[in-house]
This record gives sequence, C-alpha cells and structure tokens, in this order.
Amino acid sequence: MTENFFQTFILLLLVTDPFGNVPLFATALAPVAPAKRPRIVVRECLIAFIVLLTFMFFGRHFLQALSLSEVSLRIAGSVILMMIAIRMVFPHPDGVLGKTDGGEPFIVPLAIPALAGPSALATVLLFSRESAGEVAIHVAALAAVVVVWLAVFLGAEKLQKVLGTQVMTAFERLMGLILAAISVEMLLGGVREFVKTL
Repeated sequence: MTENFFQTFILLLLVTDPFGNVPLFATALAPVAPAKRPRIVVRECLIAFIVLLTFMFFGRHFLQALSLSEVSLRIAGSVILMMIAIRMVFPHPDGVLGKTDGGEPFIVPLAIPALAGPSALATVLLFSRESAGEVAIHVAALAAVVVVWLAVFLGAEKLQKVLGTQVMTAFERLMGLILAAISVEMLLGGVREFVKTL
C-alpha cells in the first residue's frame, strides 16, 4: 500500500510539474498586489485538485457524454500550452496570460492547464479503472501533491527575490522554450494516437 502511494505521488508530481510551473505562476501573479497572491495560489491549487479529483471519478463519463476523446483533450491542451510558451519566450505587452480583469488570473491557465493539464487529466483517468481501495490511495497521493504545490508556489516570490529579476527572466525564457517543446510533444502524441484510430 505504501509503495503504491509513493509511486502515485511521484507520478502525479512529475506530470503536474510544480517546480517547472514556478515561472508561469510568478509571471501570472506579477500584476497582483502581494497581499492577494497567497489567496490566489491557494484558490488555484484547490481548483486544480477538485478538477483532478472529479476527473478521477467521473472523467471518462464526462468525455463520453460530450463525445470527446482523450486524444482531443491532449491536442487542445497542447495548443493552449504553445500559446503560453510563445508569450513566455517573446514578451507581449499584455503579458503571458493576456489582459485579465483586475490583473488577477482565474482558473486558466494556472489551475488549468498548468496543474490540471492534459497529462495530469489523462493520468487520473487511468486511476478510475482500478479498485475502490486503490482509488483511495490515489486520492491520498493527490492530496499530498497539493501540499507540495502550495509549498512551492507560496515560496515562489522568495525564490524570485533570492535569484533576482534577470535570472528569473532568463529562467522564464528557458521554461517557455521547454514548455513549447512539451506542447509539441503532446501534440505529436495526440496525432499519433489519432492516426492509430483511422
């Protein structure tokens, strides 16, 4: 049971990639007043948790009801990530996320697709096929991952101060490039899966 928990914990930690999402969170929260940032981080992490938990139990039925495939979910997510990546590499006047009312991001793109992205959603969809006892372990592992998210993102501002603006800007460009590569890989994976269905 313990081994299954840690395997699920590591898998979810890798697919949600909180450390890789630090630049995205830092950029998205830059226009927001410092006092509001912790509340937004907690809110976005909880939304991502609820979305993943919902997909773990009802995702397959939801996709079937809308006549959507996991492939279409992956391809759509890759397009969104590519748009974000381009703005990270080539700064836009409106910022990475475009204009938001009051400068405060809500759900997109922090909760979705940064944390509850196509890879994470596809991963938890696989858990829905297992027994009730195993699903309970997966829920516990997901809750533990959320604790890691909160620790990483609530400390992101301090990390920025330690590294400095120039280093964080360079890191943001690098992560934008990596994010672009990830989005292309997701797109190619979706296309490969689609071709197999023909």
